[in-house]
Amino acid sequence: MKIEPIDLPARPELADAARALLIDAARTDGVDAFSEQFLLGLADARLGHRHILALDEGRLLGLAACDGSSCELAVAPDARRRGVATALLAELGGRDVWAHGNLPAARSLADGLGRTMTRRLLVMAVEGEALQEVARFEPRADVEALDLAESVERFGRDAVEEAWLSANNEAFSWHPEQGGWDRARLARAQEADWFAEEDVLFLWAAGEPVMAGFHWTKWHTEEDPAFGEVYVVGLASAFRGRGLGDPLLRLGLAHMAGKGAGRVILYVEAENEPAVRVYRNLGFAIVEEHAVWSQS
Repeated sequence: MKIEPIDLPARPELADAARALLIDAARTDGVDAFSEQFLLGLADARLGHRHILALDEGRLLGLAACDGSSCELAVAPDARRRGVATALLAELGGRDVWAHGNLPAARSLADGLGRTMTRRLLVMAVEGEALQEVARFEPRADVEALDLAESVERFGRDAVEEAWLSANNEAFSWHPEQGGWDRARLARAQEADWFAEEDVLFLWAAGEPVMAGFHWTKWHTEEDPAFGEVYVVGLASAFRGRGLGDPLLRLGLAHMAGKGAGRVILYVEAENEPAVRVYRNLGFAIVEEHAVWSQS
């Protein structure tokens, strides 16, 4: 077995092999080993991801991918318990590594290598009657709800996207993945094949081109029936403390229920206990978790 760095965007045949391995691993584990950005990074050189492959006579046994802050890792199901993951982790050194699903095998490996869990990301879901109960948006006199296309028609794309970025970066100044976005990053996000302008919802200050908050929803069609996701939701700093968080969340839930969603998921940091408590009170339950394991 040979461990070597390879530029996957420049090697489409190996990028295809990586996707096949990830599909096989997800089928075995019941959870995707790579998140959306790392999947995109297999082919998109603009993301600047570093890829390390474990190869045996040309066959891909496993791979790791890293961005500026963390790494993700996957091993082919029939190549496990052969030291592939250990070899890839050794090549990564002290870099933080995600374990999606935080499965027992991943926890055991990380513990055995002296790593410590430093971040937990929860997946919560609401469905059926509980979803229908909370998917009710009541209009307010102080704000107006418009989707992205409607907002662009009224205010112009530049003004809308700058206001969107400002609200996002204020809401997520602390967040390693969602904070610090610019127009180029936003443009890349809108290139996703699932992106639809009707699924990005804004609350605007009544009568003014001032964004109070946004609720970016995501429509998942990879399963049947399709389901929705609270993809990103945030309030601009000037509009916090005005009771807009609940209606902003319900705005997106109502939109997804209106599209026929019988289930909606969201991701939330486990340490954000107030948010977890709010979601529980709305009927969301924890269905999955992801973890970052760091070198002690």
